[in-house]
Amino acid sequence: MRNSAESSQPAANNWAVPPELEKAKIRPANWWLAGLVGVVGLAAFVVTVRSGRADSALLFVALPILLAVALALTPGRSAHGKAFRMTTIALLLAAVWLHEGAICVLLAAPLVYLVVHGVTGVLRAAERGGRRTLAVLPLPLLLAGGFEGTSPAFRVHPDQSVEVTRVVALAPEQVRAMIEAGPAPVDTRSLSLRALGVPMPEHVHGDGLETGDRWTFAYHGSSHGPGGDIVTEVRDAGPERVTWAVVEDTSITNRWVGMRDATLSWHAVAGGTAVTLRIDYRRGLDPSWYFGPLQDRFMHAGAAHVLDMLALR
Repeated sequence: MRNSAESSQPAANNWAVPPELEKAKIRPANWWLAGLVGVVGLAAFVVTVRSGRADSALLFVALPILLAVALALTPGRSAHGKAFRMTTIALLLAAVWLHEGAICVLLAAPLVYLVVHGVTGVLRAAERGGRRTLAVLPLPLLLAGGFEGTSPAFRVHPDQSVEVTRVVALAPEQVRAMIEAGPAPVDTRSLSLRALGVPMPEHVHGDGLETGDRWTFAYHGSSHGPGGDIVTEVRDAGPERVTWAVVEDTSITNRWVGMRDATLSWHAVAGGTAVTLRIDYRRGLDPSWYFGPLQDRFMHAGAAHVLDMLALR
């Protein structure tokens, strides 16, 4: 018979740590990275509070830093996992210093992840095949794509326009009267604009459709932080058409899109009046193949919001 004392003792191997769990342990490098992230976050928090923007410090500094610290203390088990973790930390730190400009980081994140994981995949494939030199083959394509936007000469169709048409149950003269009264701030109906927290005008000043009349769209902000205004001026007006030119743009949205001019036209149709708003703008982000369609979608939503502000729903 087996010795009862011997059988009651667990095998030593039962207490061994599996290799995959051993690799997942938090290492000193994780603590050093978390500490570095914490120092950067503390500096950004102090700068933000001292600039009179304590209300923004919690949302735009504290939250991203907490997420970055959590990621820094999360061990990576694979090359793609480590690449994702480090890339996300870098994006969060960039967002900390950009504050409301973090929208740009959020829009660029899918492209950044695509490039990082693409390069990681190529390197891993080349390493498994024993031909590490093959990993340099995609570099010319990546470098070529990175040159777009480095100067005005290396931009592809930066000037774009959007057009939104809406039929309202009003007569053309009623539409003109409503436009002449000027816009008023309203809640954003676009899910995409709300989800990204895209700033919208909170105060609007001005009215009239005579040449030289000015409309000012004021964004939330303070003397210490971003906000700013978009000032437009009527340059051309007719019975069923008016064109505004942007004479000043100090708004926060100017970081990623530069407004140029807008034309609003209307004419009678069956069931009411068709109102068309066209906005010309300059795209502020590159590459064009990625940010062009994105900004086109958001500008369509923004143009629809302007019609809402004119009560043309």
